Amino acid sequence: MGSVYKIVELVGTSDSSWEDAALTAVNAAGGSLRDLRIAEVEKLDLQIADDGSVAAFRTKVKLSFKHEVSG
Repeated sequence: MGSVYKIVELVGTSDSSWEDAALTAVNAAGGSLRDLRIAEVEKLDLQIADDGSVAAFRTKVKLSFKHEVSG
C-alpha cells in the first residue's frame, strides 16, 4: 500500500537571511505536524522599512508531511 502526503504553505520571517526565515517556518511546523518530509522553497521576498532598508527576509515554503489515512 502506498502513502499519502499533505502539503501546507507557510511563510517564515527573519531579520538576517532567507535561510533563517525558512528554518523559522520549518521549526514552527515541526511543533505541531508529525512526519515532516520535504520543505520546498516557493518564493523569496523582502519587507522594506519606511527608510528603504530591509526590515525582514521572508521565505514561503511548501511543507509535506505524511497523512494518516484510517481504514
